[in-house]
Amino acid sequence: MKCNMGFLDRAARIILGLVLIGLSISSTIGAWGYLGAIPLIMGLIGNCPLYTLLKINTCKAKN
Repeated sequence: MKCNMGFLDRAARIILGLVLIGLSISSTIGAWGYLGAIPLIMGLIGNCPLYTLLKINTCKAKN
């Protein structure tokens, strides 16, 4: 899988995912954890399916 996300995109998604998962742990709303897993996984693997569809590439490395 090719990387199509730059450092700032990845960092923002990882932080957002962790915050949403933290909300699910601290509150009674468990759905936040599931929603937080999506940006967390995309940030960890460095590939966003929506970026692929829209042909956006913020990754500085050559693929």
